[in-house]
Formats: sequence, C-alpha cells, structure tokens
Amino acid sequence: MLIGIDVGGTTTDAVLIQNGEVYSTAKVSTEHGNLLNSLLEALDAVSKDIPPEQLERVVFSTTVITNLIAEGKTDRVALVLIPGPGVNPASYTFPDSFYLKGAMDYRGREIDPLDEAEIRKTVGLIQKSGFSRAAIISKFGQRNPSHELRVEEIFREAYPGCKLELGHKVSGKLNFPRRIATAMLASATRERYQEFVDKINKALEERNIRAPVYILKADGGTLPVEKSIEFPVETIFSGPAASTIGALALTSEGETSVVVDIGGTTTDLALILSGKPLLASKGVKLGGFLTHVRAFAVRSIAIGGDSVVRVKDLDPGTKQITIGPDRAGPAYCMGGKETTPTDALKFLGLIEVGNPERASEAIKVTASELGKSETETASLIVDRVSQMIADAVNEMFFEWEQEPAYRVWEVLQEKNTRPENVVGIGGGAKGLIAEIAKKLNANPVIPAHAEVGNAIGAAVARPTLTLNLHIDTEQKVYSVAEEGEIVSLNTTKFKNLNKISLDEAETLAADLLRERAKDFGISEYANEAEIVNSEVFNVVNGWYTTGRLFDVNMQIPAGLIPEWKRRE
Repeated sequence: MLIGIDVGGTTTDAVLIQNGEVYSTAKVSTEHGNLLNSLLEALDAVSKDIPPEQLERVVFSTTVITNLIAEGKTDRVALVLIPGPGVNPASYTFPDSFYLKGAMDYRGREIDPLDEAEIRKTVGLIQKSGFSRAAIISKFGQRNPSHELRVEEIFREAYPGCKLELGHKVSGKLNFPRRIATAMLASATRERYQEFVDKINKALEERNIRAPVYILKADGGTLPVEKSIEFPVETIFSGPAASTIGALALTSEGETSVVVDIGGTTTDLALILSGKPLLASKGVKLGGFLTHVRAFAVRSIAIGGDSVVRVKDLDPGTKQITIGPDRAGPAYCMGGKETTPTDALKFLGLIEVGNPERASEAIKVTASELGKSETETASLIVDRVSQMIADAVNEMFFEWEQEPAYRVWEVLQEKNTRPENVVGIGGGAKGLIAEIAKKLNANPVIPAHAEVGNAIGAAVARPTLTLNLHIDTEQKVYSVAEEGEIVSLNTTKFKNLNKISLDEAETLAADLLRERAKDFGISEYANEAEIVNSEVFNVVNGWYTTGRLFDVNMQIPAGLIPEWKRRE
C-alpha cells in the first residue's frame, strides 16, 4: 500500500493506493501555523484501520520551506564570497555579505591565492556580529573547491560553533549569483527543516510505520526524507509538482496537456508535452533571488474556489464583478462569511460539495448588489473566473514557448501547436474546467479522483536524480558537480586519456550516476537515466590542441513508479 499526502493552501489531501488503485482518500483543513498537525491528521484519516506493516511507501508534499521563505522566518546567514576578478561586489544585492581575495579560473586553476590573515579577520567580524551560520561560496568553486575548503578549515579553528554551508556542495552548476542564493537559502532553512523531519520520523515511529518515507521535490521527483535534509530548498513548490505528476498519472500516456490545479486559495498551471512535464530552464525564484533549484515550468495565480467575490462600482450606474485575490476563509456554502466562486458553482449545480441553501443565500446578496438575477450573477462569476484562468494560461504560453525543452518539442513535432487537453485537478476543477477549455479551444479532461490528484501525484512519483560531469583531459581530472570533488582521470578505466571520446565520457557519467543512485537508495531507477546534454570542446595552446573539455548532464527524469496502474 502507498500513501501520498499533499499540503495545500486550504486543505491537506491524502490518498491510500492498493494494487495500483485508489483505496481511500481524505481531506483535512490545513493549519498554516502547524503543518505537521495537518500532515498527521491526513495520514491518520487515510490509513485508519490499516495495519502499519502493510504500508510500503509514504510520500509527503510539504510547503515548510516555501512558507519559511515567504514569511521571512529563515535564519540569518553570513555570506562569505570569493568572487575573483571581473565582478564588482557592489553589483550583488545579497544581504550580510563578506568578500575575500582569491580566485579560480573557469577550469578550476588557482589564479589568485587566498589571504589567510584576511580570512581570520573576517571570521572574527562574523562572530562579533552575532552570526551563528555562514555560507562559503567561491566563483568556480564547483570546478575546484579548495578555496572553500580552506576557508572552512579556518572557520572551524577560529569559530568552531558556526554552522557552515559550502557552495560547491549545494550546487555544482555555473552561475555564481544563483549558487550564492541557493547556498544562502539552504543554510537559512536547514535547521528548521531538520526539526520538521525529526518530528515526522518520531510521529511515524509512534504509529509503528516502518515504510520508506519520501519528500516530493519541485522537479516532480521524490527524495528519501533523510537525504532531503541535505537539499532542503529542493522541496519548495512541491504542490504544483504534485498536481503535474497527478495529472500525468490520471491521464493517458503520451498526451500533451495544460494542467490546471484549482485550489481554494490559488490555481497552479503546468504543461505536459507528449507525456513529459516541462522543466523550467531557469532556476526557481525564491525570496527575490534566482536559484539553481530544478522545477517544473509552473505558475501560481491568486484565484481559487474560495476567492472573495465583490461588486465594484465603475461609472455611475455600472457595476462589475471582481474576484480575489484575497481569501476570507471557506466559501459561504461551506460555513464561511463571503460569497465565492464555489458558491456560484454550487448554486448552478456544477459541484456536489457545500450547502445549497447557503449557496443560494450568498448569490442572492451579490445579485442584489449587482442588480441582476441570481442565475445571471452566478453565471457571471463562473465566466469571470474561467476567463481569468484562461488568460493566465495564454500569458504563460509566451513564457513556456521560450523554454528550450518546449522548442525542441516543437521541432520534433514539426509544427507549432497548442495542447489538446486542459486537465483539471483539485476540488474546484469539476465546475470550471469545461468553461476554461472552451475558452482555450481545447478538450476538457476531469479524471477520476481529480479532487485528490495532488496526493496521487505525490504517492506515485518516482525518484529523480541529476548528475553533471566535467572532464578536463589536459589537467587529467574530472568532477561531478553534485559531489564537489576533483578526481584524477588516472583512477578511471580510460585506456588513452588523450583520446577520450564523447561516448566514453557519457559512459563514465552513467556509471557515476548509478553509484550516486545507490547512495540515495534508488538504484532500481538508475537504468532509466537519460542524457540531457553533452558537449566537448578542444583546449588549444598556440597552434596545438592540448586537451579536451567534456560536459555531460544526465538525469533520472520525473515519472511514475511501476506500482501505479495508469488508466487509458
């Protein structure tokens, strides 16, 4: 049996899957002040009367990190930066930054040594300023982390109580500012996330649940909960990822669809191209900073089933319906105090939840303010919400069409086309998707169990893993960006280090990914890894080629675990 739990802005959804099919579902109100309570309440509701030893897998989609960053509750971090030449430190907008001399070139060769007296002075200043944690990030540190490691050693000697984060261990990708942001946010959230994980483990232990526990990531993949502590910021935006994987699980294989997840507070949009969710080429933006966190190309808009409906006066004698962006609790028909789109949907008989008398009462009040009939008012509300979401989808397409993966997909399709389906996920989907699809000239699809599609997505998402390999044959070294270690090529099985082929480099990447997958406990998916990108460049000195640079990017892509039986 598999359990998936997704924390949403309004409700926390849970699903129990047995033999590839939905066995039971549950919905509880989300306690924003205590997400753990919501997760455990949903867990208990969906697993009631189920012997814990029958559970095989538990997956959580959580907004813990997202909320910490959005609410400004992260810990302060001293940023110890080694930017090297060519960068004006004043151009960075990162808070609490301390700059050091020293530099590596793009191949990881030292071109400017560290000033250890300066480092010790900086460490003393950081301690005196009251920082309890610091992130050490060197430009091109992922090609040679020796500067970061030496600064770490001095920190350990001079300020042993300081919690340290090293940039090359958080992200091995190029783009110094994004690596700074990723390291900063990892350091700022790690301790609180560790506390959250500890509480989850304790709660599961109390329930005698021994099944492997995973956390859903922004790229739609799962990560063993203990490993997720090393990469806390990768768990952000897991809600949109859950809805995307849920749509993938609940629709036919290989289809191209817009995913519209309509919750109580927000609506999340995503795109599936020929059965593969579209990944954003740029990292996620968090707290105003672009990061290296992989994520689906998604957008959230502040409109949902519980958004407040108001009547706004325009010119004399002219009134207009406005919706959101705020939410004042549940819909009126669900015990709330304000008219919402959910009330309009209930009044028109488009959804089953809610009290019909209270829905009529809410629409009657709004219709009176608007000066129209109740049926006309409810229809206007539904049309307005549908148009707002359809407009957001059209706007999103301008961004999606700039994504490299989308452009490759268009080339393979040999035509410029829009998705044929609009897949509705979430509690508000049933009453709105038909109208949204009509406005987008697409087919409406509301799969079975769409109301808990996010939880299904969490339950059946398989692990993902990336590996970026860089080989420098002139220096006779290679490095894996995610590992932060420089390794001699003499340790490999290459017969001729001067004549390594791209095929051989890709084979090494595949072998290293298998080792990394084994370390993460997900070896069974390693053979499904695919090459995302591979390049080779000649190193020329004078008139001669003296070496070659290889860059190979591999991934275990997002997808579904084999235990799930996809519906056709």
